[in-house]
Amino acid sequence: MPQQPAPNNRAESDAGLTEELAAAVASARRRALRDGDRQIDTAHLLHSLIESDPVVRAAFDGGPQLARVLGYLVQRSIGYGLRWQQAVEGADTSPVVTEAADEGWSPSASAAMAGASRRAGRRGRERAGGPDLLAALAADRECRAVEVLHRAGVDAALLADRIVEESGQG
Repeated sequence: MPQQPAPNNRAESDAGLTEELAAAVASARRRALRDGDRQIDTAHLLHSLIESDPVVRAAFDGGPQLARVLGYLVQRSIGYGLRWQQAVEGADTSPVVTEAADEGWSPSASAAMAGASRRAGRRGRERAGGPDLLAALAADRECRAVEVLHRAGVDAALLADRIVEESGQG
């Protein structure tokens, strides 16, 4: 039986996330456990964001595009399609592998959560929301979430730009 990823108190602190994003993070944690993954990765975060946040869903270019993204994410969660074979996401590019692994987060997912918080701060917000995290995910060209987006025909750079334009700031 897989072990549940350890909590990342920094990323899940009530002071740093909107209620909607905190719910999405909790869902990503459950998804990682259910999938048998040791860590929450960016694909878990993307899947949970799309399912839980209507603002995130609206950032995509219509229903067919969103359906393709969800199709890849669902295939991955049931063991088909995209496979990363228990490899640590971002391990080859991040100096925080040990810290992130101890906390139950891939280095890329941890970096995305930090990026979402920084983005919220630049917008004058105390708490990061779903669009902040989606923008951080889309901006990391090397993460699993962007691989899913790419395979589904979504231009991650255009998605990130659209989020920035809709929020009025980076």
